[in-house]
Amino acid sequence: MQLELLSPAKNYEQGVAAINHGADALYIGAPAFGARSAATNSIEDIERLVKYAHLFRSKIFVTVNTLLFDNEIESAVKMIHKLYNAGCDALIIQDLGLLECDLPPIALHASTQTHNATLERVKFMEQVGFQRVILARETSLEQMQAIRKETSIELEAFVQGALCVSYSGQCYMSQYLNDRSGNRGCCGQPCRSSYDLYNEQGKLLRRDEHLLSLKDFNASQQLASMIDAGITSFKIEGRLKDISYVKNVTAYYRQLLDNIMLQRTDLQPASSGHCTYYFTPDLEKTFNRGFTDYFLQKRQPMASLATQKSLGKEVGKVKQLDKKSITVDTKDLLFTAGDGLCFYNSDGQLEGFLVNHVQGNTIVPNRMPDIKVGETLWRNNDFAFEKQLQGKSAIRKIDVTFILAETSDGFQLQVTDSDNISAIAEICCEKTPARNPEKAQIQPQLSKLGDTPFQAISVENQCSQPYFIPTSLLNELRRNAIEQLTQRRQEVFASKPVIFTPNHIPYFENHLDYRANILNHKAEQFYRRHGVCQLEYGLEKTHEYDGKALMTTKYCLRYELKQCLMKKNNHTIAPDYQGNLYLQNNHNRFLLQFDCKNCLIKILKEQK
Repeated sequence: MQLELLSPAKNYEQGVAAINHGADALYIGAPAFGARSAATNSIEDIERLVKYAHLFRSKIFVTVNTLLFDNEIESAVKMIHKLYNAGCDALIIQDLGLLECDLPPIALHASTQTHNATLERVKFMEQVGFQRVILARETSLEQMQAIRKETSIELEAFVQGALCVSYSGQCYMSQYLNDRSGNRGCCGQPCRSSYDLYNEQGKLLRRDEHLLSLKDFNASQQLASMIDAGITSFKIEGRLKDISYVKNVTAYYRQLLDNIMLQRTDLQPASSGHCTYYFTPDLEKTFNRGFTDYFLQKRQPMASLATQKSLGKEVGKVKQLDKKSITVDTKDLLFTAGDGLCFYNSDGQLEGFLVNHVQGNTIVPNRMPDIKVGETLWRNNDFAFEKQLQGKSAIRKIDVTFILAETSDGFQLQVTDSDNISAIAEICCEKTPARNPEKAQIQPQLSKLGDTPFQAISVENQCSQPYFIPTSLLNELRRNAIEQLTQRRQEVFASKPVIFTPNHIPYFENHLDYRANILNHKAEQFYRRHGVCQLEYGLEKTHEYDGKALMTTKYCLRYELKQCLMKKNNHTIAPDYQGNLYLQNNHNRFLLQFDCKNCLIKILKEQK
């Protein structure tokens, strides 16, 4: 079984960095219609990235995963054909209306925005022709196992990065508040805002807290369990993150997966080559809000109530203060001028400062914060680490072997890589016996592969006798052989056509409401072809918000605040928390509707 590490690519440069740091595949935004409108790329840049990726047998998946209006479908389909012609390996989509269009023969992946949260949904996606589903982030190991048992479709799951508090594809809060739809790539992230919490008597229970903001997902300790549950693609969130994040997190998970594969002969990497790193990957040293493995195993505290900002890595506690400096109680840790440190101040807010000067564990900040002895410090900008990552932080090479042989009128050089792909270059020249065979530089000269993706692990000379071959001719032989091998690899690992054939597999529901996210007649046509009798259009089209859940989340604020209504959780419910609860942000007020039977919250606009 092949395992795929799937990394984000905001642009061409970050895509190359991800591959160099060990990615087996990338997902990248198209010129339009991607779920991150701030991360678009030209067809030309995507095509360049495809060529680079295919050298390493890595794949490029392009996101066209927004909902479309009728007047956008023609443009989207034309763009998809260009993406196919650019060599992309798969298309990640949300709008099922595209399945009613004339698509090129490209593999289709069902975006997590299509709400792949149940076995029934995943089965349907497989039956209608998707090659892969990206599971909802809320999917537990047990659910993964059940889905794998009943399906054969490729299963992709998130392992790292920011968490949407709502089920993906089921959040309309940004659309309601700002007319910026997350389903159309323009989410305003209201979940990261601060809110006040009120009870139904109007009593303020919590003030100015990030009550819907989750910690970041981190499944690094669950990779082996996810593999056993049937996951083959491990996805890192972060198309809006910087290049340091991409390098660090990709390298971290590459090493984890490689270590697992060393112990199991039934597992292989999905791409070629091996990486050498010039830094030690550390998830805590790049952007993070603290970590949770969410619902992989069981419900747990998972919110970052005090801040939506990055905490970084805990570095120690304040040991001593004077007028201009802070001494930190820390072990085996060096501070650097330029570091960014932060702490929770007396108001419970995250406050930060820069380090101007360092002497041992004593630091001089750019301004003296109002901090106390014993307070915990985090480093959310590691200057030395970032400097490492801004330079050449990794190299990825594919092993090759060379065989030099003579021909009737010259020499030939055969190069074979670790995927058993070969190329042969020949040169016509006079064959001159070597006067000093011991001084021949054939092997070291042929091994000089410089900035190419290849690394020579052996050079075999099969000539009948030692020959003198000028350095210029050896260089020409090697260069021609490598150029041919590069072309061969790109041809061999080019995406294969995948024909989509419409069918009439019945959908598992007859009636669909606004949460089916139907915005165009093609999507309506798709569901009707699959047996749906009644349907509603999506909120981005109708703007009918009354009585509709603006967000549906498995995260439970009551549980987080130790006010869970379920007796099994053994919490004592405070009198103030026993009725309805409301969130308020500025003049916007929302009702929290608790579905304790299914452990869900629906958030609705308050009815006047």
